[in-house]
Amino acid sequence: MKVLLVSPQTPDTFWSFKHVLRFVSKRAAFPPLGLLTVAAMLPAGWPLKLVDLNVERLTDEDLRWADYVMIGAMIVHKESVREIVARCRALDKTIIAGGPLFATGHAAFPEIPHFVLGEAEGVMPQLVADMERGTVQGQYRSSEWPDITTVPVPRWDLINLRHYATMAVQFSRGCPYDCEFCDIIVMNGRVPRTKAPAQLVAELDALRQHGWSEMVFIVDDNFIGDKKRTKALLRELIAWISRTRATMGFLTEASVNLADDAELCELMVKAGFTKVFVGIETSSVEALEECRKLQNKGRDLVQTVQTLQRAGLEVMGGFIVGFDSDKQDVFKRQFEFIQRSGVVTAMVGLLTALPQTRLYQRLKKEGRLETEPTGDNTQAVLNFRPKLNREYLVNGYRELMRKLYEPRNYYKRIRTFLDQHKSCGPRLPLSRADIQAFVKSFWFLGVWHRGRRAYWQFFLTTLLKRPHQFRCAMELAIVGHHFRRVANVL
Repeated sequence: MKVLLVSPQTPDTFWSFKHVLRFVSKRAAFPPLGLLTVAAMLPAGWPLKLVDLNVERLTDEDLRWADYVMIGAMIVHKESVREIVARCRALDKTIIAGGPLFATGHAAFPEIPHFVLGEAEGVMPQLVADMERGTVQGQYRSSEWPDITTVPVPRWDLINLRHYATMAVQFSRGCPYDCEFCDIIVMNGRVPRTKAPAQLVAELDALRQHGWSEMVFIVDDNFIGDKKRTKALLRELIAWISRTRATMGFLTEASVNLADDAELCELMVKAGFTKVFVGIETSSVEALEECRKLQNKGRDLVQTVQTLQRAGLEVMGGFIVGFDSDKQDVFKRQFEFIQRSGVVTAMVGLLTALPQTRLYQRLKKEGRLETEPTGDNTQAVLNFRPKLNREYLVNGYRELMRKLYEPRNYYKRIRTFLDQHKSCGPRLPLSRADIQAFVKSFWFLGVWHRGRRAYWQFFLTTLLKRPHQFRCAMELAIVGHHFRRVANVL
């Protein structure tokens, strides 16, 4: 069976890092890890081809070649998926679709005949057998959470690694917390399931054998959902790095209680972790109680951020506005918190009711749902009727984003971060892409774009006063260019 795996085009969002890619001469931020993993579960003798629309075009020749077309997508890919499906149908190609977009919203795609709903591992043997017989069913859904210790190494050979800024692997699925707005527990459950440490290290070693030596995103929604197993992985990872002299750096996502475990922070930094995305959401106790983000309550969140920064980790923060309990001063409070804490990469979004979440069900019951979500919470769009005036929320959100990424505010935030940050881990080597980005930043940030005076002031003061932090500062300056571009078109 000839199978074409297609990854849809990602729109211009915070997570696309589109405006940073030109600095490093890359085509996409991350590879389509889900499709690469599914490809590894297909029979070894089947001819496979993967087309990622973020790095290349999908041709009619690609489609004609295939017996089956597999599409993996998230909610944000909805429009691109419709275009792909239309082209497949025009050429009478059988489509099998999976991923978060379809796990909770497959009913919106009656034109797609076959779905894998939820995690694929438990249903792949049956799906493969049905594909061979030509009797593919309408839906496949596992009756239990699959054991991910059986997941094979992704098929890295199906992509050109040089097209991507960062590679991606997964260690765990599921999260022990119960945030009202989050769909992770809907798709992956509340009991974290992990791979064996040796299993993940084997995936990283496969990447190394393919020539990868740069950043790797461990895409877990909560890397520390099971701290004991995470520590076991980190110890094995440290030993692997020592043994192989691998130069990879890592970033991931974790809950705020990471700051409560000094040993865990130390192990992460020793293993080469430099960044961690943390769902801070809000400093409002009322809003945290409302959305049941109780793990963030009862703590000084600024101090929590600074604890992680002093441990050697850059905190990338997720923030939300639009909770029912938010008051008129929500934008002022969010801005002040972000500036004071030194969360340089602050991904602020309007609250979104995602399908099948408890928030979605509550708002539906209250008659407040209005549209389906776009999957991009950085759009100035609400898919429900808020308690605060809608126009006030949307306009306030736009103004907050522009203010946060205005050059002087942004560079001030970097300085606040650098005051706290202690670089404790292994020093990662400069890559050719790093040097290219540094040189290009002179033109884009220092000559061409607004804010060049603030850029040169930041550049010179950092070089003179913080030479040991200069590389980190310049990397953040370049990333800020992307966020500023996104904020200015909201």
